[in-house]
Amino acid sequence: MTSQAVESLLARAESLLARLEAVLPHPLADPDWSASTAFRYRKRAGVGLLEPVRHVAAIKLADLKEVDAQRDKLLRNTAQFMAQAPANNVLLTGARGTGKSSLIKACLNEFAPRGLRLIEVDKADLVDLPDIVDRVAERSERFIIFCDDLSFEDGEPGYKALKSILDGSVSAATDNVLIYATSNRRHLLPEHMKDNLSSTYSDEGELHPGEAVEEKISLSERFGLWISFYPFSQDEYLAIAAQWLLHLGAPAGALEAARPEALIFALERGSRSGRVAYQFARDWAGRNALGAEATL
Repeated sequence: MTSQAVESLLARAESLLARLEAVLPHPLADPDWSASTAFRYRKRAGVGLLEPVRHVAAIKLADLKEVDAQRDKLLRNTAQFMAQAPANNVLLTGARGTGKSSLIKACLNEFAPRGLRLIEVDKADLVDLPDIVDRVAERSERFIIFCDDLSFEDGEPGYKALKSILDGSVSAATDNVLIYATSNRRHLLPEHMKDNLSSTYSDEGELHPGEAVEEKISLSERFGLWISFYPFSQDEYLAIAAQWLLHLGAPAGALEAARPEALIFALERGSRSGRVAYQFARDWAGRNALGAEATL
């Protein structure tokens, strides 16, 4: 074989190896941990990456109104975690727009100076949760794995991965990692009428759920702390709107003038949630800022 043929063969072999390396799984690399207090786990061409969040939401605990009981529970659990005392994984469930995700972000900002970090993981990427936990296990910071708006359909792979890492896996989460998840579903899986067909009844009429029902509630039961959120009353909605108006620089008496508009805004949206109150405050403050400029 001539030298030219050998060189051609080597070039083809190197090209083949390069293509193989591109499709083979790569170990999860460390990000620049000093770049942010929050990170996102993302897949790029099949490769997992931890990306720093450049602009972390600046929400504070004082910004959140009418969720005092929920705030105190999450704050206490997070304080235990930061003190390296026993603490629980947390499932925040309930009405939409009531501050579940905002409360977690506010907790991050509260404890970030003491070394708390947050990693947001989409439902589709939960199958890689063990790799993420292994990557941060030896670090000195404390990590919240954040799963927002979590729910599963039957058979989704992330369900089993999350269930194992919460409780029951040989490779359990380390003591510097907790999982905080939000959901509109208490049991995270859809519930069907047919699931009740496997239930049994005792002679005294006692109901024993069947295996399908037990499986659906087993994931949420693995969260040690449940925090429930409820729809706001009209007064609570107006109090939240007033808080956001003040936060956005409106005068102290602005809500009295804005009250009728706030109620109409909620009626049009069909909801008196904290999210709607925040959206109204931004709309009202923006319109009045433009009106003030026009009179100058």
